[in-house]
Amino acid sequence: MHRLQFHYTLSRDSSPALVRNPLIDLLQAVSTQGSISAGARALGLSYRHVWGELKRWEHELGHELVVWEKGQSARLTEFGAKLMWAESQAQARLAPQIEALRAELERTFAVAFDDSTHVVTLYASHDDALSTLREHALQQASESDHHQLHLDIRFTGSVDAIRALNEGRCVMAGFHTLTHTGPKTLTERTYKPLLKPGLHKIIGFAQRTQGLMVAKGNPLKLQSLQDVALQGARFANRSMGTGTRVVLDDLLAQSGLAASQITGYEHSEPSHAAVAHAVASGQFEVGLGIAAAAQRAGLDFVPLGLERYHLVCLKSALQQPGILALLQLLKTSAWQEKVTHIAGYTPLQSGEVLSMRKVLPWWSYPMNSAA
Repeated sequence: MHRLQFHYTLSRDSSPALVRNPLIDLLQAVSTQGSISAGARALGLSYRHVWGELKRWEHELGHELVVWEKGQSARLTEFGAKLMWAESQAQARLAPQIEALRAELERTFAVAFDDSTHVVTLYASHDDALSTLREHALQQASESDHHQLHLDIRFTGSVDAIRALNEGRCVMAGFHTLTHTGPKTLTERTYKPLLKPGLHKIIGFAQRTQGLMVAKGNPLKLQSLQDVALQGARFANRSMGTGTRVVLDDLLAQSGLAASQITGYEHSEPSHAAVAHAVASGQFEVGLGIAAAAQRAGLDFVPLGLERYHLVCLKSALQQPGILALLQLLKTSAWQEKVTHIAGYTPLQSGEVLSMRKVLPWWSYPMNSAA
């Protein structure tokens, strides 16, 4: 069984949408012209090139394509003729779909050729407000004749997001920390090695609430992590490297609890939505997450702490057109009003470039520091 691969070309010319292998053109030329040399002339190619390509394809496909008889006109083998037939059948049946695919590709690539359009690649811890921001930016782009912004968001853990920024895989990262997390905490140990004053810049985005997601009516009457431990409630955790896992471990430390006291601590889910689903399905009785995820799953929500959701980029990227367009969008009243309608969210210094020392209190620098 031979597999098909598709390729496309970029051109300034307008031409029909075709998905066609060059071999078919060779077979067509040889078949209609009656010889390899005449077929080569019709294609504007050398005899040696056409002959070599036909031999290469015969080796690749494991079948003869042309009958090679001295003194006779070249003709296609049965297999070569069937290839031509299959091509004509495919073109006839798939022409509308091929044209639609070409049109969609052209619409997508139009972004790359439009100097007024900017694409910002952002790796981030999963966040409902960021998903809403992406849709808001698309809506603004469709309504504006001026600068357009497209957010290419890849959701991953907070730690992996910052690493992606530091490795050049994106121009911005999103992560979150509890608002009152000080020095000598897991938050400090996790993020401090990844963020460098003078190299990175924090951009305000939003404040959100983390809490316990529990079944409707909160049947176990869980109000704290101490209750979760005492009740032995089955807990759905988040994966290592996620910001919420860091938040949980810091909340446990603040409560004087060990991970071993939480039933199910070793079980992890990939997102807030997955934790909410695990609780809603009855597989687990409680999990840590955001209010918006609990609301969508029809769960009750018990607030445990406020956190800031940060955006971070390299200082050198602040003047890039895409970053400037994003900062401008975040400062608009339309966007900040939209954030207030997401359960558990409020805008907080949205779009402002902030001092790392002030936002992340475990940094300690002289007041005149440029951090």
